[in-house]
Amino acid sequence: MLGVTPKSIPSELRKDAYGPEDVWELRTTLNKFPPTAGLRRQLFLNFKGGTGKTSLSTSYAWRLAELGYAVLLIDLDSQGHATKCLGYEGEDFEKTLLDVLVRKTPLAQVVQKSTLPNLDFIPSNLSMSTVDLALMPMAGREFKLRNALKDVEAQYDFIVFDAPPSFGLLNLNALMAANDLFVPVLADFLSFHGLKLLFETVQSLEEDLNHVLDHVFIVVNSFNATFKLAKEALEALQTHYPEYLLPTIIRQCTKFAQASSEGRPVFVADPTSKGANDIQAMLDNVLPRLVAAHAAAVKAGTATKAG
Repeated sequence: MLGVTPKSIPSELRKDAYGPEDVWELRTTLNKFPPTAGLRRQLFLNFKGGTGKTSLSTSYAWRLAELGYAVLLIDLDSQGHATKCLGYEGEDFEKTLLDVLVRKTPLAQVVQKSTLPNLDFIPSNLSMSTVDLALMPMAGREFKLRNALKDVEAQYDFIVFDAPPSFGLLNLNALMAANDLFVPVLADFLSFHGLKLLFETVQSLEEDLNHVLDHVFIVVNSFNATFKLAKEALEALQTHYPEYLLPTIIRQCTKFAQASSEGRPVFVADPTSKGANDIQAMLDNVLPRLVAAHAAAVKAGTATKAG
């Protein structure tokens, strides 16, 4: 993963086996970090449920951390599925994003450490189900999350939001805070209605709130090529959304689904599985774009803190 030979590792740091903390120490010692993409705030959202969004977002965030990026995963769903996918129960945590957005708790006080030294997360539980109602009467309610992130964002390369499949003030906050939008879809024709509504919402953000996303990536998830309807739906996506549709497809993978239900990212459960290979392929497609865009922005003198 570090791309180094055993001989290049200082003798005092050589071991028969390396844990996450050891790998992070080696990265720091050898200065082996991936190319910067600036700070990216990335939202995984689809108004249609059942698209495997949480399994995808948590494994994506985990893999970014394994590659050497500092990552913060924020669970926005009151069901706490992203929290569970990392191996934790949301009810075990006293504070969530609700405390930050409504009770003005500093975000740093809610951040939790995962088993990877460079992957932090903000948990969620059922208390989050009241956040939309609590935000309703507030001034500047659409910008609460964006403003709260200023407390910690300098510590991270990527901030990844896992959103519930609905539209409300919390998801509006996430859209206003995000640079990049990932839209997981299934290869079925029901997905088109959700996509149309989401793109209409994104357009309204541009017109009404002057917020333009840098990138929108449509990700086909849980694809089964043996189904005729799936292939027809994929062709329709390629026809209607060619500028947004990622060329890499996440294939249907039972080990991927099983890992999520067990509270383990697929890269922990089975790093050789189809799901793990496909998420890596997705990253291989997305990361160079982000790195190149950031480099161009730096060269042009237009790079900002948000990348």
